[in-house]
Amino acid sequence: MSRDFHLPGRSPVFAREGMAATSHPLASLAAIETLRAGGNAADAAVTAVALLSVIEPQMTGIGGDCFCLVAKPGSPVWGYNGSGRSGAAMSLDALLAEGLTGSIPLESIHAITIPGAVDAWETILKVHGRFGLDRALSPAIRAAEDGYAILPRIALDWSLAAGRLRKDKGATLHYLPGGEPPAAGDIVRLPALAATLKRIAKNGSREFYDTDIAQDIVDTIASRGNTLAAADFAAYRGEDVIPISSNYRGLDIVELPPNGQGLAALVLLNILEGFDMAALDPVGAERAHIALEAGRLAYAVRDTHIADPAFMRMATPRLLDRGFAADLAGMIDRTRRSDLPQAPGPRGDTTLVTIVDRDRNAVSIINSLFVPFGSAVATEKTGIMLHNRGMSFVLDPKHPNCTGPRKRPMHTIIPALAMRDGRCEMAFGVMGGSYQAMGHAQFVSNLVDYGMDVQAAIDAPRYFFEGTKTMIERGLPQSAIDGLKSRGHDVMVRPLPLGGGQAVRIDWERGILIGGSDARKDGCALGY
Repeated sequence: MSRDFHLPGRSPVFAREGMAATSHPLASLAAIETLRAGGNAADAAVTAVALLSVIEPQMTGIGGDCFCLVAKPGSPVWGYNGSGRSGAAMSLDALLAEGLTGSIPLESIHAITIPGAVDAWETILKVHGRFGLDRALSPAIRAAEDGYAILPRIALDWSLAAGRLRKDKGATLHYLPGGEPPAAGDIVRLPALAATLKRIAKNGSREFYDTDIAQDIVDTIASRGNTLAAADFAAYRGEDVIPISSNYRGLDIVELPPNGQGLAALVLLNILEGFDMAALDPVGAERAHIALEAGRLAYAVRDTHIADPAFMRMATPRLLDRGFAADLAGMIDRTRRSDLPQAPGPRGDTTLVTIVDRDRNAVSIINSLFVPFGSAVATEKTGIMLHNRGMSFVLDPKHPNCTGPRKRPMHTIIPALAMRDGRCEMAFGVMGGSYQAMGHAQFVSNLVDYGMDVQAAIDAPRYFFEGTKTMIERGLPQSAIDGLKSRGHDVMVRPLPLGGGQAVRIDWERGILIGGSDARKDGCALGY
């Protein structure tokens, strides 16, 4: 399916040697420059996400987490979980005594967990890269030191978060230059962050976890009640994990296992496979209705079961069972919105990078602070903005995702790969907090059921749910909106679009790469 050249839009990008798709042109360029300098997809991916941690600081940073999937021809897919844990002193009883109920609030100091990104970057490079962390961090250091121009979507996000940033002295110091958020085109410099990155580049990832950098983070948040300790940072390590997958009409979709929500994306696709989606209008009401109902069911599974895998009570293979999916599909009424379990709305965003190199090594890597600017708490000395992943914990002692000592929360960021006949066909991902699992399923269905190219599949109008509301983008036609309303959906146009997305597809027969990048962000796909 090719696009209508009468209308505004983007064509997919075609190239032979290498391809990078990111949410910022400078990150895509840095990735391509890394490939052309002799680096591989892993080197380019880490370089890009590190740079994004400086130039897209509302979405990601070294104070956040990182997940990664790597596919190499002839080798099993490799996965890495770089999500942080709560501290050894985390106490449910203490949080309940403070009057917290349900979950940890967005702005609670207790939402800050150990950041896992820096450890993940170094591990990815050691296992799969050709370059070291020093080289991978050099574009990020240069941008933080010399300055970079703010892009329009970043400026919008920054302005919307300004009120939260003003509540913290370190965040105001580093991320509100002159007291106000930067406008599009303004030059921003982050000298304290540059100095921190230089130390990590010189001494390795343990410089982040074992030195006064970690102690400074601990001191910054301890005065407000967070119980993370220097020993928690020193003990932190991410881990290699075995990916999980499910087949959607001939295409194997590969995700990371829990504590990420990739499982929910696979459950959703398993439900959709029970319907003839290709027979439906891709932007019609019936397709949207079935996808939304399937999504609500899959997210109910997520919110019931997904947690730190050491604490889950139902095994992942059982949740991916086709009979279970068929039972869920049987709960969907094609004529009306059912009283299905409610699911949470999108609560965050992130950055996703997809890279394929000339040897057809493919990387999908995702790095995040969770909501824009995470906790909105930054250390004055280091310029590190801290994430707030702990807000995904629940405060129910009977729930597997209940907070506690040394636990990882249910996590929203999910890189993905698509495989066919044992080889990688695509690295992809969709950003947008909780929306990501729904976004994966919509994107895959766009490709498989409707024959869209990667760019069209990313561009297609999106929809999700937030409590009892059905949230849509303005691109959905009025006929579909009317059809959803007639089926009982309480439809509302979302103020901001749903997330973002990147993809690089490998056309093995023609020997080319095909890239797409989401116009909901500022980025692009570049190839050579």
